[in-house]
Amino acid sequence: MTESSDRQAGPVQAREQERPARQLAGPLRLGVWVVGGLLSAYSIAVVFWPVEALQHRMTFLAAALPLVFLCYRSGAAQSLSRLHHLPGELRRLGRRLDGPFPRRLRARFSRSGPPAGAATHPDARALTLGEAPTLPEVRATGVLPDAPTLRDVPAADPPKGASPSADTVVIGVAPDTPSRPDTDPPDTPDDTLVLDRTTGAADEPGPAPVADTLPVEVGAEGPVRRKGEWPTVGDWLLALASLAVLVYPLADIESFRDRGSGAALSELDVIAGIGLTLLLLEAVRRTVGAVLSIICAIFLAYAYYGAMLPVDWTIGHRGLDLDQIVSQLYTGTEGFFGVPLQVAASYIILFTVYGAVLDYSGASRFFIDLSFSAFRRSRAAPGRTVTTAGFLLGTVSGSGVATTVSLGSVAWPVLRRAGYPREPAGGILAAAGIGAILSPPTLGAAAFIIAEVMRVSYLQVLIYATIPTILYYLGILLAIEIDSRRFGTHAVRVDTPGVGRLLLRFGYHFSSLILIVVLMAMDRSAFQSVVIATAVAFALSFLDPAHRMGPRRIGRALAKGTLEVLPVTAVCAAAGIIVGVITQTGLGLNLSSIIVDFAAGNLILTTVMAALAVMLLGLAVPVTASFIIAAVIIAPALTALGVGQAEAYMFIFYYAVLSEVSPPTALSAVAASAITGGNTYRTMMMTWRYTLPAFLVPFAFVLTPHGQALLGQGPFGTVLAMTAVSAVAVAALAMATGDLAGAPERLLAAVAAVLLLFLEPVPIVAGLAVLAAAAAVHLIRRRSVPA
Repeated sequence: MTESSDRQAGPVQAREQERPARQLAGPLRLGVWVVGGLLSAYSIAVVFWPVEALQHRMTFLAAALPLVFLCYRSGAAQSLSRLHHLPGELRRLGRRLDGPFPRRLRARFSRSGPPAGAATHPDARALTLGEAPTLPEVRATGVLPDAPTLRDVPAADPPKGASPSADTVVIGVAPDTPSRPDTDPPDTPDDTLVLDRTTGAADEPGPAPVADTLPVEVGAEGPVRRKGEWPTVGDWLLALASLAVLVYPLADIESFRDRGSGAALSELDVIAGIGLTLLLLEAVRRTVGAVLSIICAIFLAYAYYGAMLPVDWTIGHRGLDLDQIVSQLYTGTEGFFGVPLQVAASYIILFTVYGAVLDYSGASRFFIDLSFSAFRRSRAAPGRTVTTAGFLLGTVSGSGVATTVSLGSVAWPVLRRAGYPREPAGGILAAAGIGAILSPPTLGAAAFIIAEVMRVSYLQVLIYATIPTILYYLGILLAIEIDSRRFGTHAVRVDTPGVGRLLLRFGYHFSSLILIVVLMAMDRSAFQSVVIATAVAFALSFLDPAHRMGPRRIGRALAKGTLEVLPVTAVCAAAGIIVGVITQTGLGLNLSSIIVDFAAGNLILTTVMAALAVMLLGLAVPVTASFIIAAVIIAPALTALGVGQAEAYMFIFYYAVLSEVSPPTALSAVAASAITGGNTYRTMMMTWRYTLPAFLVPFAFVLTPHGQALLGQGPFGTVLAMTAVSAVAVAALAMATGDLAGAPERLLAAVAAVLLLFLEPVPIVAGLAVLAAAAAVHLIRRRSVPA
């Protein structure tokens, strides 16, 4: 190995060791898959054969929590790894401060075998890595989606002219990966990209994220296939303990519920409640980090030591003893087993199973192919393609970072060939990815919580999100149009079938998505709608011989549904600590009154403070947790000033989601910059620019009398008029943030956008006048510039 390869191996090894998700193999992996599949099957069965709420949530957590300890590392090895690699990371950080990221690995398969001395699995196929970015920790759950660019080929018979170079490293691919036809693509013009028909990936050197299902280990000669990891004795003990503290109340749940509602708790009840609390804090720390665990611990301390606070403090209370805290959190549906866990055990797992079935049935490939085929000729076509693909892939994943990674591995070669610099390309990828959480019909987990808290149908929440989603993508598309002229991009020919041919052959993948909305419109519950849609997607998979859902694929889809929901389950159960403490101590009302008093009852100032608070909270904890915390503290402050419940919750929802693209963390932007190799901070700022309408439009929900029209509420004429005005405001924002116009017209466009978003007759007329003035100034300045 060369010195260059040695430098590459260090970061790869560090990343592999820092990922929280374990790489399981052998009987343990099979056992986890079986339990996960059974839990998904149980969740589906409950839709048609309901179980009492507390019993259902306990049963779900009793199966999910032990899996967390078996599937996620404790973090000790990661900490040692960070210390070991700290000097090298500091040196690399110093180099990054002076410019874009250094070159990293770019993955592409070849038919070459491993370098001499590299150990691989006997049945593994070869994956040759070149110079793509290393994979960062791009997802809070530590689980990456299946990489659509991985193309496995036999290790023998290298292509003409191909030979392993000194900088080549080899990763072994799992032996159960199905082989694909070993055929060369037809001759195409130099500016044409060929999409692999089995994956949708561009047949060009480009990054290929290694999925967590491919265990990787860096040896002396480079990355090699790793044997599965086994949980430690401590992990097994934690798994058994979590099973015990949840099976214990299920053994006699009626008596347990009675003790919690009135009679004194037994000593064993208190011990089990304390044990479950500690186990949940550890589960959250493993899956999403220590910050949320610390926040939960602070709320517990507040509940126990509240009596020690000065009596004149608004947040002071009489204090709670252990029995009271355990009774609130452990024995009813106001703590661990509250609404957040109900959402995870019903909405979220059912939709993740549905997304997994769509994925295994070939929908992801179809969506990518359709997006590339729809926009072929204009200079802005590559950017539009990525945006459309992000929207469609979001219906499968519902995760912003996962969509960014999946989309980026395919779309970055296309954007690069079109002439996009690294940072703008990363901004487009991140903005398109985060749209997965904002776009119907598969919104983020927080949207399901809105439906439960407001006691409205999930279809109603989809209606709330429809117009903001249209405005969000309109802003991205307009920014792409401006940037295509600014960067001088050009169309890229991609070898895909025509739109008509794709729709005729694979258009059935849309049917299950449409069916969900139709069934909910017919007053079917969201649970029944998504289960029926899943069954339809399964049946339609037999129309594509390459993606028929046989028993193996069905089992994998069910297991994937459970494994993807594990981090959310831990977060939702732990969030019950916060909700329970706030409910029992009255802290929510006290804090909301503090916010209103600090803002002197001013709605604008209160709204600005709420937006900042939610964004800051989102920098430290996942979207779901930040929404839950903000919903019980900030929403009452907004409703106290006359804001409608729907407007308040949707405002918080959007700002909780936008934390994923907000500096300095911006997980989606970090993932995109790792794929493109661009500067992380500049990629964050480009992402912020593309998503700017999503930051400003929610203020219209709250601050304007007609804001509810943007949520689809009110007379149809008003909704249509306010949507049109908001679309003009988004266009003004695109002009203000673009670099094609000069400073005077950009300033005028920004003022016009703000005026238009007031959604009142006088500001609308004034905004249109200012926007017309901006356009006039721009035309005059263009004509005055000599040719």
